[in-house]
Amino acid sequence: MNYIKTGFLLVVLTMLFVWIGGYFGGQIGATYAFLFAFIMNIGAYWFSDRIVLSMYRAKEVEPAEVPELYNIMRELASNAKLPMPKVYIAPQNSPNAFATGRNPKHAAVCVTQGILNLLNREELRGVVAHELSHIKNRDTLIMTVTATIAGAITMLASWARWAAIFGGFGGRGGRSRDSNIFGYLFMLIVAPIAAMLVQLAISRSREYAADKRGAYIAKSPTGLADALLKLEKGAGVYPMNANNATAHLFIVNPLRGKGLAALFSTHPPVQKRVELLRNMAIQ
Repeated sequence: MNYIKTGFLLVVLTMLFVWIGGYFGGQIGATYAFLFAFIMNIGAYWFSDRIVLSMYRAKEVEPAEVPELYNIMRELASNAKLPMPKVYIAPQNSPNAFATGRNPKHAAVCVTQGILNLLNREELRGVVAHELSHIKNRDTLIMTVTATIAGAITMLASWARWAAIFGGFGGRGGRSRDSNIFGYLFMLIVAPIAAMLVQLAISRSREYAADKRGAYIAKSPTGLADALLKLEKGAGVYPMNANNATAHLFIVNPLRGKGLAALFSTHPPVQKRVELLRNMAIQ
């Protein structure tokens, strides 16, 4: 069911992008928008992992440097029937982790130094299993594509806004946008918000799915449930200087938000995730 929902939302996001291009540029604009999205997705497919890892100054480590982490990774990758991913550590005190890579054969799991300092072995197993689930579910690719298209929609709306400021609302062939200025402004404001909401819905759906599969890979939901509670508290004590565009990659939201801001979080509420994991343990 999660796959169907994710696929549907990706189609909605792509159609929204092409529709905006068509609204501002007609059939040619829609075509250019589609080609632009296609090219960006290819670039994101090949290079996003390197970009993200470099953003957080993550370094690949050898088994001798972190033997316990490597042992956990090998065991759980075997459970998940996945190739052994590359292992990276980011020099951040904020406890967090993320997976990246275009497919299971070219995947990497990155943990922060803070998470190694905070979690015990069972909790670390839960976190690693969650990240391997993202790799198994191809979420690393899905969320990269999602972020790329959503970002392109925001950028397209921004271009159109500046074009309107400097070029007016006049159209080709005598057609004037002035008669539809409210619809035009509505498009500029609502389209980026709609894209963001679709992106958030996809991100939250993939987190729930990774929690569930991760519990099966680790053969216990308890470690991940305990880890999530510690990570949320630790992320509050040691906030991360994270880029908003990459926040969806992490196991817990590295950006702090309360009240209305929490409604636009890339992650489901930790308490809800823990509750579902606890119910799995009871069952």
